[in-house]
Amino acid sequence: MTEKERQPVPQAPPVDEDDAALFRNSVRDVSPLPPSDKTSKSPKAQPPPVPRRVLAGSETQLGDFSSGESPIEIEPGDEWSFSRPGLPRQTLRRLRRGYWTIEAQLDLHGYTRDQALRELNVFLDDGHRRGFRCVRVIHGKGLSSRNQEPVLKARIGKWLSQRNDVLAFCQARPEDGGSGAVLVLLRSSGGEHGADRG
Repeated sequence: MTEKERQPVPQAPPVDEDDAALFRNSVRDVSPLPPSDKTSKSPKAQPPPVPRRVLAGSETQLGDFSSGESPIEIEPGDEWSFSRPGLPRQTLRRLRRGYWTIEAQLDLHGYTRDQALRELNVFLDDGHRRGFRCVRVIHGKGLSSRNQEPVLKARIGKWLSQRNDVLAFCQARPEDGGSGAVLVLLRSSGGEHGADRG
């Protein structure tokens, strides 16, 4: 047995009745606080992920995206964003701050480029048809990729910027996925920029 093992384990001191009585006496005039009308902010419920398979009979065409250059340049690791010309700056600021509730999400972990393109197209078509305003696309942080960089991030940004029903997008807040996800603001069913200003 080592010297340390031989030392007795300290015991909690016994409660002295005089100390307990002194404590009770010192708090006897204390009353509980009235209930507050404020509630603690609970985390937002996460929307269920969209199934990974392509929906049979979807009217989505891969031609909705082009493989060409988009009007934005995105470098991996940047906190990137995009908004349509003519949209007020406040719209992108609101998207960054979580003004709109995330109504659906798509997780593209493990997809090839072609699979991701197809799934994203189906997801956005479905979201627009269902009247969603804000959706999340999880592209991953690239931690398991060869260079530990997000493989799909820049491509998704280019694809999103080419869709007319996408008004704006930005990197998600840390609690919504951070650099591994993008929040997308979709055009409302009304369709005009004026209808999408707030």
